Amino acid sequence: MRVLVLGSTGFLGLHITEHLRALTGVRVLRAGRSPGADLRVDLATATVPELAAGLRALAPDAVVNCAGAVGGGPLLLAETNARGPAVLCEALTAAGLPVRLVHLGSAGEYGTTAGRSLAEDSATRPQGAYGATKLAGSLTVAEAALDAVVLRVFNPLGPGSPGTSLPGRLADELLRAGPDGTVRVGDLSAYRDFVDARDVARAAVLATTAPGPLPRILNIAGGSATQVRTVAEGLSRVSGFRGRIDENGAGSERSSAVSWQQADITAAASALGWHPERPLATSLADLWTSRTGTPAIPHPA
Repeated sequence: MRVLVLGSTGFLGLHITEHLRALTGVRVLRAGRSPGADLRVDLATATVPELAAGLRALAPDAVVNCAGAVGGGPLLLAETNARGPAVLCEALTAAGLPVRLVHLGSAGEYGTTAGRSLAEDSATRPQGAYGATKLAGSLTVAEAALDAVVLRVFNPLGPGSPGTSLPGRLADELLRAGPDGTVRVGDLSAYRDFVDARDVARAAVLATTAPGPLPRILNIAGGSATQVRTVAEGLSRVSGFRGRIDENGAGSERSSAVSWQQADITAAASALGWHPERPLATSLADLWTSRTGTPAIPHPA
């Protein structure tokens, strides 16, 4: 089986590629802007004919699209998150390849909630350009005349969490501050549904290899709302931080308008046999170890 991964050098792309390579009989092909990619392409600027030609040449059995932008301005968000999936879907159609397309969506597509778990048919009210452009891309994939599924990923964390994410930024700030310093962050009172990136990768692998058609959209999340402050406290513990966390700093513009999110993940369990396996404490400890190369301080028994 030949699986083409777009965005394979990103946070989730790296984990998904690693999980795919562990499978017997699977050959992973990489698409992106890096010189070593099997297919050099930028979905933000690629044309349908050139991408279709590249896809025909590689003849993958499945395509996993991890490419996306979380910042950089409205134009980059629109080009990458909305235009990119549209070009990919049209190119796959033009290439005439019988492939399974797995596209990574975002919890940002749902936006505000009213204290209820979000199912795949919940209303989508994205806040800002990021959520709106991710929703446009996901709808394009969900409505395409392809064998396709959108994995709507909630708040991924774990080894390699980028500094653009809240857990990654907290880890970077803890490193900068030292054990007795001050970490300045935004308000940590919001609730989010966190899921380990390795569990996301396992879901993507299952979606790539599952026989038969899948539901068009599946939530991939931990299935419970956790206060963001709990993440900060957990990272402080595993790092041995004894200083002060100041919540008067700048927060995330992407998510500041959403105070509570929790996913209903029963559809993913039914369609893929998937459920999250790694608890938050493990994700935070492994995130810290990946940042520092030193073991996290164990949780007290």
